[in-house]
Amino acid sequence: MPIAILKERAVARIAGADATHFLDNLLTARTPAPGAARYAALLAPQGKIVADMMVLGTEGGFRLDIPRSVAADLLKRLQLYRLRAKVEIGLLDDLAVAVAWGGASPLVDTLAYDDPRLPALGRRFLLPAAEASQIAMVPEAEWHAHRIGFGVPEGGQDFLYGDAFPHEADMDQLGGIDFDKGCYVGQEIVSRMQHRGTARTRIIPLALCGPPPAEGTPITAGGKSIGRIGSGVNGRALALIRLDRLEEARAAGHLVEAEGAALVPERPGWARFAVPGTENAS
Repeated sequence: MPIAILKERAVARIAGADATHFLDNLLTARTPAPGAARYAALLAPQGKIVADMMVLGTEGGFRLDIPRSVAADLLKRLQLYRLRAKVEIGLLDDLAVAVAWGGASPLVDTLAYDDPRLPALGRRFLLPAAEASQIAMVPEAEWHAHRIGFGVPEGGQDFLYGDAFPHEADMDQLGGIDFDKGCYVGQEIVSRMQHRGTARTRIIPLALCGPPPAEGTPITAGGKSIGRIGSGVNGRALALIRLDRLEEARAAGHLVEAEGAALVPERPGWARFAVPGTENAS
C-alpha cells in the first residue's frame, strides 16, 4: 500500500487540566475523545481560516496535525488565548506525519486515525521523525494526486490562510464545523453564512485535457474572472470558484477556461451543494 511522509505538516501538543475547554472555546468543531479525531479550524474574529487541522484525542491531551507553513502563527495565537487557563502548548519537532491508503497499513497504530474529512483518503500516523526517514514511501505528490482525485482541498494550495471562509474551503461538507456547539472565535459569521445560504464561492474539481495550469491561474468565462486554479494533477484540478458566476456562464453558453484550457466542472460525491453544469446540479 502507498505510504507518504507529509513534510509540509507539523504536530503540536495541547495538554493540561483545561485543554478540552480551551480548544472547545476556540475551534469550529468539538474536541474528540481519546483515540478519535476531528477536522477543525481556528478562525480569525472576522470568520476567516487562520489554520485548519486534524485534532487527535489522546489520554494525555490532544495532538494537532497542522500545516507547517502556519504553525508558528497558530501557536502564537493559541498562547494569546491561553490567559490563565491551565494549558500547555508546544510544537513536537520529534514527530512526523505519514499517511497510508489503499489497504491495511504496516505501520504501528500508536497515534493513528482515519482521515476525519473522508475515510477514503486513508489513515494518518503521527510517528517519530527518526522512524519516518526509514519508511519505504512514495513521493508526497502521489498523496496529493489521491486527495485531488476525491476533490478534497488542501490549505495553502486550494485556499489561502487568512483569506478564506470555512464554507469556501468546504469545511461544512467535510465535518469541520459543528453548527450546534457553543461559541468559538468567528462563529457568528460562519453561522450567518450557513443559515442565509450565502456561500457562493466553493472549491470544486474541474476536469481538463492534459496538465493543469499553475496554482493561482485565473479562471475566466465570457471574459470575466470567476475563480482561480488550486492544486491539480494531469486531467484534473481543484478550483476556488464563484458558483453563481459559473451558472451565469453556463446559461450564456460561455466556455470556462484557464490559460486556454477548457474546464468542465464536477461535483464530488461527498458534496451536498449544487454545482452548475453537472449531472447532480441540484
